Amino acid sequence: MAGTPSTLRYRPLNLARWLIWGLTALVMAVLPQLFTQGFALTLMSQMGVAIIFALSYNMLLGQSGMLSFGHAVYSGLGAYVAVHTLNLASKGQIWMPVSLLPLVGGLAGAFFGVLFGYVTTKRAGTTFAMITLGIGELVFSCSLMFPEFFGGEGGVTTNRVFGQPFLGITFGPAVQVYYLIAFWCLASMALMYAWSHTPLGRIANAVRDNPERAEFVGYDTQRVRWLTLIISSFFAGIAGALGMINFEIVTAENVSAARSGGVLLAAFIGGVGFFFGPIIGACVFIFFVVALSDYTKAWLLYLGLFFMLMVMFAPGGIASLIMMQVQLIARKRFGRMAPHYLAAGASGLLVLAALILTVEMTYKVSVDSSSGTLMKLFGVEFDAAAALPWAVAMGLWIAGGWLLNAARKRVARAWGEIQAEFLQESR
Repeated sequence: MAGTPSTLRYRPLNLARWLIWGLTALVMAVLPQLFTQGFALTLMSQMGVAIIFALSYNMLLGQSGMLSFGHAVYSGLGAYVAVHTLNLASKGQIWMPVSLLPLVGGLAGAFFGVLFGYVTTKRAGTTFAMITLGIGELVFSCSLMFPEFFGGEGGVTTNRVFGQPFLGITFGPAVQVYYLIAFWCLASMALMYAWSHTPLGRIANAVRDNPERAEFVGYDTQRVRWLTLIISSFFAGIAGALGMINFEIVTAENVSAARSGGVLLAAFIGGVGFFFGPIIGACVFIFFVVALSDYTKAWLLYLGLFFMLMVMFAPGGIASLIMMQVQLIARKRFGRMAPHYLAAGASGLLVLAALILTVEMTYKVSVDSSSGTLMKLFGVEFDAAAALPWAVAMGLWIAGGWLLNAARKRVARAWGEIQAEFLQESR
């Protein structure tokens, strides 16, 4: 028929993509049935909030090339608006179910994204980073200057349980809060992934890679950055509101530089060059902050060392390491690397044991010696001030360091041989 377009094509379903998202939803649904302890539920809930926050930050850093030092402003202010909305709803002054509060936080975050983003996105690069740092410090100062809204040093408290239960759901039990966070986490992940495939998401990548060329072909790079920041702030506000529901309190710490620095660490550890990188980084970061902090007071030292090692030896993040192994598996070379990986891992465990022993003994002797120098580590009780434990630590350092260096060289040699084979096959 004349005039009928001839460009219509059948696009088959991406079964792998549907399988990945389906498995993700299944894992989120099953986890609380496997780990029913209160600590596990709290840990998983915080991971869900951190995943949304880290992915929203990666919309700026990884996908748009905007290094922000004040992203906590949008999640924190979204949390403040959400907590006041919840308090009004609990008093019967407005109607707002708890399940929709993340949307309130998201809209509040987007509003402040419009307000602050118009100023910050007028510049790019280092200037943008410094302006966001200034905005963050400005909002943090306001949190102590305006106690009517920010609650002063004590923050704003609330109670998420009010009104009549809906189908038995009160959001009092931790498992119900987890499923609420899991629902919003899955929905936010899907929406942010979909955004990365929209024209705006693709243009944001172009602005990140070559802003001059993007301007040359007619795009307003400032407007692209501004729109991206608004959308990112919306999801950051969702994360802030979910965190408020989980803890039932919002304080000045929610808009602090420490919170902004934490999400930067999480995104970078996971890998800003991959969509699933910040998801991994958020889980690792929460493990350090929540799980590891219960076992050692030196958890910040371990986090700092881990971040430093990632920057030095794996700047692409954990996701880049995973994708490197996927390439080996796809081309049937992983079996050659596995023995070298095992040797490096075993020697790395020796070095890790030496590090933990040294750090914990140092902390016990220098900081926590008021209660004595007896301590228990790896199931063994010993005196941190005695010579034998320090000799054992020194032996582990020497043996582990020598073995790790030898294993590292074998890994590098085998990796180089495989890459040479790949290059030869591509010719």
